Amino acid sequence: MTTSTLLLLVLSLLIAGILSYFQYLYKAKNKPKLSLFLAFFRFTSIFCLFLLLLNPIISRDNLVITKTPLAIVVDNSSSIAFLKNENKTKAILQNIQSNTALNDKFDVQVFQFSEDFSPLSNIDFRGSQTNIDLVANNLKSIFKNTIFPTVLLTDGNQTLGNDYVYSFDPSNRVFPFVVGDTATYLDFKINQLNVNKYAFHKNKFPVEVFLQYSGSKTMEADFSLSQGKTILNKQSMRFSPSKRTQSLTLFLPADKIGLQLYKATISSKVKEKNTFNNVKNFAVDVIDQKTNIAIVSAINHPDLGALKRAIEANVQRKVTVVKPNDIKDLTPYSVLILYQPNSEFKSVFDANTKLRINSFIITGNSTDFNFLNNQQTSLNFKMSGQKEDYLPVFNTQFKLFDAENIGFENFPPLQNPFGTITTNAGVTVLLSSRIRVIDTQMPLLVFAESQFGRNAFLMGENSWKWRLQSHVTNKSFEKYDVFLDKIIQFLASNNSKKSLVVEHERFYNSGEPIEITAQFFNKNYEFDEKARLSISLKNKGNKQTKNYDLVKGNNTFKVNLDGLKAGSYDFTVQELNSKTSYTGSFEILDFDIEKQFVNSDVEKLSQLATHTSGKVFFANQEEQLIKTLLDSQEYKAIQKSNSVKTPLIDWIWLLIIIAISLATEWFVRKYNGLL
Repeated sequence: MTTSTLLLLVLSLLIAGILSYFQYLYKAKNKPKLSLFLAFFRFTSIFCLFLLLLNPIISRDNLVITKTPLAIVVDNSSSIAFLKNENKTKAILQNIQSNTALNDKFDVQVFQFSEDFSPLSNIDFRGSQTNIDLVANNLKSIFKNTIFPTVLLTDGNQTLGNDYVYSFDPSNRVFPFVVGDTATYLDFKINQLNVNKYAFHKNKFPVEVFLQYSGSKTMEADFSLSQGKTILNKQSMRFSPSKRTQSLTLFLPADKIGLQLYKATISSKVKEKNTFNNVKNFAVDVIDQKTNIAIVSAINHPDLGALKRAIEANVQRKVTVVKPNDIKDLTPYSVLILYQPNSEFKSVFDANTKLRINSFIITGNSTDFNFLNNQQTSLNFKMSGQKEDYLPVFNTQFKLFDAENIGFENFPPLQNPFGTITTNAGVTVLLSSRIRVIDTQMPLLVFAESQFGRNAFLMGENSWKWRLQSHVTNKSFEKYDVFLDKIIQFLASNNSKKSLVVEHERFYNSGEPIEITAQFFNKNYEFDEKARLSISLKNKGNKQTKNYDLVKGNNTFKVNLDGLKAGSYDFTVQELNSKTSYTGSFEILDFDIEKQFVNSDVEKLSQLATHTSGKVFFANQEEQLIKTLLDSQEYKAIQKSNSVKTPLIDWIWLLIIIAISLATEWFVRKYNGLL
């Protein structure tokens, strides 16, 4: 409280006292006791009113004790239940969570995880995946800039995410509590199976299989690969304590078109504790031909290699890079990528006049724009000899196909001559351009549709930098490659526009997210947000049918079908207003990744404890864990002094005192006939 406020309070006391004195005591005619009584209440009322007017700030110091957080994280995945450790896990959690001494020393916070991470709610051990890496990332975010211990109740068998050993902050100790059997059992396992989703008819496709053995003796096992009742490959394998892993590479013929289902199996004469990991089902979609794409260029440029690698990331695409004078026949190609065309491309344009092969034209500093104006009518170029850098701007209203903004705002600029580009009828802009901070309102990536076919135009060279930047941002080329593949897919198809477009995979593994997306367009081929889409799903095995509604998202409708059992399914997506429908099918392969383990991964959890200076604990060691946490001098409560400032006008009792004082004075005067 300031000096000036104190002076005003003293002045308020004097004024309240003087006014009360002159009102009731100066030349008082009433009884002395009554006058003193009334003067006191008048003094109280006036002084309290002055306090409200002055509204002094009252400060007081509060002592706050902040406890160190203790994160208890419990594994809620189905592997805990499969290894029959659910009751034991719940008991361990209850013993640690309810310990009074721990709660006195720590701010105990309990979480659960499987494929996701959340505060403790309902432990049911039904999670389809285990992501311990996600635990580390979430704890870093929740307890940012805080030193705290973590108790991790898990079997350590991660099925999703990065290596969790180095995901946790080494300055925060982790105490893994190993749940499950730590003994070593004899076990043969198909550890991993690598195969492409697609193969081409009359070709052979590779299947890479990694086999693993746990045991103390030299054993033989039989590996077989079958399709239906037909055994395609069978061989005997020998394992020993010094040779625990083996790999096989098999080449299978793609002699049937469509979805082909296969089964890989490893077995022995000895009974195993877990046989779920002895079998792995997989599928390959055999297609009858590739999409052949020609990149035609008269110059050498890094863009050519980047385009080829990005397009061929989809195994259904085959890219040939050729010079315009060397290409004699265009008929083998479904799409032509014409890179920086000039007069040398005349024979290519002339040959394509009759064939009408869809093309993707990319311009740059070596492009002859006068020649290009004479070869097409979608765009009109008026360019100068000056070079300019153009940054991309994504058009959120683009609706020709499902295009995603893959971070174009962070991409480096493309280089193209400075000038004016005018679009004609039938052109849709996906990316417009800006020069530094100035929006040019000119196109950068556009698509043209007419009765003669489809074409795309990219105005600028150095798109290889876009692919590189996408990898830097996402740690993968996938997003950029998928974006470019959608462009090629659009150009490779000459089908008439469909009002209902549905996207789905031909097969899924059990436990994987199963999402079907759809788009519905009106007669003007505009995305219809008012559409009502439903899906009817039929299990071919038990003939059961279920119906779901598709939920509208960002320019798409989606339905999540997670939790379906393995088997074959037919489905029909229908727009309820127009009755437009799409029929498809998919297969769910029988594979539960959480049932692939025989015991806990003690080695990984021990590495985690060592990396974070923690300690591993096992069954019936709850008391040792609690004692370790309580005895640690590293985690102490912090006492802080907080200054709390309260304006007197917020004090409700002051208003009550004024009301009581004035009311009492009035009633006393009324009673004594002084009014």
